[in-house]
Amino acid sequence: MHFAYDDKTKDLSARLTAFMDEHIYPAESTYWEQVEAAPDVWAPPPVIDGLKEAARSAGLWNLFLPGKDGAGLTNLQYAPLCEILGRSLHLAPVATNCAAPDTGNMEVLHMFGTDEQKEQWLKPLLDGDIRSAFAMTEPRVASSDATNIETGIVRDGDEYVINGRKWYISGAMNPNAAFFILMGKTDPSADRHRQQSMIIVPRDTPGVDVRRGMKVLGYDDRDHGGHAEIDFTDVRVPSSNLIGEEGAGFAIAQARLGPGRIHHCMRLIGIAERSLELMIDRAAERVAFGKPLSDQGVVREWIAESRVRIEQLRLLTFKAAWLMDTVGNKGAHTEIQAIKIAAPSTVEWIVDKAVQVHGAGGLSQDFPVAEWFAQVRTLRFADGPDEVHKNALARHEIRRRTANA
Repeated sequence: MHFAYDDKTKDLSARLTAFMDEHIYPAESTYWEQVEAAPDVWAPPPVIDGLKEAARSAGLWNLFLPGKDGAGLTNLQYAPLCEILGRSLHLAPVATNCAAPDTGNMEVLHMFGTDEQKEQWLKPLLDGDIRSAFAMTEPRVASSDATNIETGIVRDGDEYVINGRKWYISGAMNPNAAFFILMGKTDPSADRHRQQSMIIVPRDTPGVDVRRGMKVLGYDDRDHGGHAEIDFTDVRVPSSNLIGEEGAGFAIAQARLGPGRIHHCMRLIGIAERSLELMIDRAAERVAFGKPLSDQGVVREWIAESRVRIEQLRLLTFKAAWLMDTVGNKGAHTEIQAIKIAAPSTVEWIVDKAVQVHGAGGLSQDFPVAEWFAQVRTLRFADGPDEVHKNALARHEIRRRTANA
């Protein structure tokens, strides 16, 4: 693996950094002012529309998506760019059309959608005209095991009828979320990994009841479009809305989650870098017991340890991305799991130290570190909890050792 960025990555990195300096960071205060003044708690602040236009004009659009429909970047090329976007998590990804859950939904439609589905749903997503949500998690079952999903998808002539309840459906509270990609069971009697299917459900379909927005450690997470609890009661959609074939839902979910997991880790490194910067700035300006916090031994230890941990995460992320590009997602399975285990808990530690250095201010809305801490903590659940990844990784290691023996 070569550690130097290629010329294309260097160019995009420089352009994206300049875009962040010129457009994103100056707009952060405006974003929060508009959020506080918005009559609709879930409506995206108007400042985002202007940022989208600026990003498109700068050629910084759909950077996450490979192939002709996107920027054509490899995972390794996108990694440092995604890290930069993570430095302003509530603005930069959505401004460049690189925000979850749309990214994963676009990848699903790009890989598995029919021409009709791509024209009706993928194209407006790629153009940034609509948003979307991914409906998988359910309140009644342990959704860390996707085979537990209970929502029914039953064929009735030229339609499918959907019944079930979902929650923590990211992006669903955003009024611009025009459709959901829903995972449910089409054949409960099939092999446990062939019971599930994925289907497109337009938001305005009768029987779709968005019951409430779910809070995350007290935050509404509106920058992610909010997380909804949704009832699907006798929801009828055309059979042409099925993605792929019946029983392919679990495999599609795994294909979707591979890139999504590493994208989360890339953005987390951006949060960690900016948290470290804020930690250093705050430590330099605050005095306790006669000297700046930056002269206190424990704070210096936190700063040094943060740098070490960031570098470790970045190298592991790059290795995983490189393997995804060279041997495929399956070949990079160990590294994807490893970084998904390591990144959230490590960045949680770094952000926690930034909160501590900020004192009472670190718990307030005056600094971003408290909300970052809440967001980072959720990623120990999102796309599979730590324990599931650790179990799978350990099982793989045991099998490999047994085979070698």
